[in-house]
Amino acid sequence: MTEPTQAGRRVALLAAAGGLSLLGAVRPASAQLLSSGIDENSTLAKVKRDGTLRIGFAQTAPWFFKDLKANALSGIFYEMCEQLAKDLEVKIVYSETTFANSTVGLRNGEYDLFGSSLVYTPARALVTNFVGPLWEKGELAITHKDFADRFKTVADFDQPDVIFSLNAGSAEESMIKSLYPKAQVIATTGQIALAAEPVRAKKAHLFVTGDSDAITLAKRNPSWARIVDEAHPFERRIASWVVRYGDPAWKEYLDMWITNIRAGDKVKTLYEQYMAKIQQG
Repeated sequence: MTEPTQAGRRVALLAAAGGLSLLGAVRPASAQLLSSGIDENSTLAKVKRDGTLRIGFAQTAPWFFKDLKANALSGIFYEMCEQLAKDLEVKIVYSETTFANSTVGLRNGEYDLFGSSLVYTPARALVTNFVGPLWEKGELAITHKDFADRFKTVADFDQPDVIFSLNAGSAEESMIKSLYPKAQVIATTGQIALAAEPVRAKKAHLFVTGDSDAITLAKRNPSWARIVDEAHPFERRIASWVVRYGDPAWKEYLDMWITNIRAGDKVKTLYEQYMAKIQQG
């Protein structure tokens, strides 16, 4: 009689113990974990064991937002999160937060990944681990139509009587204070779009956010919003997801997953599709 191979003995033992009732019953990704060497304490292993990926998000169109017409989540990074869960063969539990609380919730273990478009800052990188990156974007400023003649380029921003309205805890809050120290800054809490309200009410002159975010907001508010020098975004930075430090298996998986996604231009394709919809109204 032929001696069973080591692999054959292992399969037989697993089957006898109830681990494999039928070889075909094990999903491909789960089967690979049997001998993957992934740290059992890693988020990656936990997500596979539980069958659930917990993702935190904050709203900013076109990246991650609630589509009120469809009554559903939408956006470029939302679709990337859905693709990630599909590839991992798990379901997603979403938790909404704000950008100010995004890294706090992650570090507290409220979710496994912050999936919105988080712009890199050295301060954020000290407390959370950026993966990817998925995208890069510059900044644009929105002003009220009544102030449009005053602000032609960013050179007009650094004046003592200029007031910026920014989202508390956003990358722009510290950036603008550094770039334009003579200007005044007021900060609002909650979702990023709320920081544009003082500009709409003409209580502030400028609201600064990511280039695509600014274009989206201006398109949705044509009665008052004007973009300053739209052709020249400033302070270009990476925008991506973050995870907790100390989990190399999870970060390495995500880094390579994102590298593969970007190689196929999937993020770029989604970006172009969403921006085309915005331009069409």
